[in-house]
Amino acid sequence: MSGRLIYLIGPSGSGKDSLLVAARVPLAERGCRIVRRVITRSAESVGEAAQGVSAEQFAEMQAQGAFALSWRANGLAYGIPREIDDWLAAGHDVLVNGSRGHLTQTRERYPNVLVVLLTVDQAVLRQRLLARGREPAAEIELRLARNARFNERVLADNDPALLVLDNSGPLESTVERLLACIDEDTPSMSA
Repeated sequence: MSGRLIYLIGPSGSGKDSLLVAARVPLAERGCRIVRRVITRSAESVGEAAQGVSAEQFAEMQAQGAFALSWRANGLAYGIPREIDDWLAAGHDVLVNGSRGHLTQTRERYPNVLVVLLTVDQAVLRQRLLARGREPAAEIELRLARNARFNERVLADNDPALLVLDNSGPLESTVERLLACIDEDTPSMSA
């Protein structure tokens, strides 16, 4: 039996990286692998534990077919290593930190994908983005507006393959809800 791709999306600052760190052990106990993305951002940058590469290295990796999924967002290039296809074929469920803008392409390549949308109250999101200090306030406001439009559009679809998790409260609660949703929705993960 093939594994299933679990595609975590949400706005920058929603807590995706924190959720992945907190859920890593219980997900591994369920046979789920968490993928380390390749990003054209320095590995020393504050944020997720990604493989940082130069734009030239990324382009070379992409030309060599190193990625199952890749996209560009916010001036950076992101890649999901193609080894996920081997893991899925071997029956492992695989969780990736994805992109809302690349969701359509991901669904085309992986029709059984389980999409997990991590949301957060706009005021909380604004505080997190400001505290992070990566971009000016005007850019943060643009991010907040894009996030509100995306959520309106996606949530209006009532998509049964979309799990929505609010991460405005304690991270432990979000981890518990994520695990419960995955356990309920994905029988193969209870291995």
